[in-house]
Amino acid sequence: MKDRVSIDLKDGVADVRLIRADKMNALDNAMFEGILSAGDRLRETKGVRCVVLSGEGKAFCAGLDMASFAAMKAQGDGNSVTRDLPKRTHGIANRPQQCAWQWRTLPVPVIAAVHGVAFGGGFQIMLGADMRYATADARFSVMEIKWGLVPDLGGTQLMRHLVREDVARELTYTGRIFNGEEAQQLGLVTRIVADPRLAALETAKEIAAKSPDAIRAAKRLLNDAVAVDAATGLMAESVEQQKLIGSPNQLEAVASNLQKRAANYRD
Repeated sequence: MKDRVSIDLKDGVADVRLIRADKMNALDNAMFEGILSAGDRLRETKGVRCVVLSGEGKAFCAGLDMASFAAMKAQGDGNSVTRDLPKRTHGIANRPQQCAWQWRTLPVPVIAAVHGVAFGGGFQIMLGADMRYATADARFSVMEIKWGLVPDLGGTQLMRHLVREDVARELTYTGRIFNGEEAQQLGLVTRIVADPRLAALETAKEIAAKSPDAIRAAKRLLNDAVAVDAATGLMAESVEQQKLIGSPNQLEAVASNLQKRAANYRD
């Protein structure tokens, strides 16, 4: 993981960076492994309250490494990235899909900070985050069609909750490149900012100062809201709220507000 992804944890905020800058953080086998390892580490590390995901160098992530496309051309090359994709290795996802899906299932909020390009697999990894901050001139593309492929890192399942169906179809069928401003208009980007990573870290710090129990409960509710009927969703709200009321962190939230002091939450 160390030569592809770095993690710096401070005050509850995990600053996660793709660090293959010489290749615009393109996805090779080692990068897939690094991202998966980072997700596992974050899930197991106590004290993580929010995650910021970004890329070093000129881009967030340029998508699949060109060498991987060349490997596809060779039959029986044993490429572990593309072999046996229908096999489920991480719950409902396969190994490549988990690189994007894990950010959605991570129990704490994830903010993707995007500059340069987010193409193909990089675009789908970005979609797995709870929120996406980007520069106005950042470039995006569902680029798989260029290579005769379909988005398969969870992109179809993540994108359909953010944009209209016809928009998702147009972007997928054409693979056209669009900028940050259009991405925000379409609903794919949360905020346009000059420095996405700095803005994301500021938001993450704000989130990390809230009750971690309430934040995790809110993410569970919002994740489930897209897949359940209203009755089930309303019951889920009630169940989560019942568990929170009177809990140590909820009582600390009330006390700190009434006493006008910083809260001291426990993970």
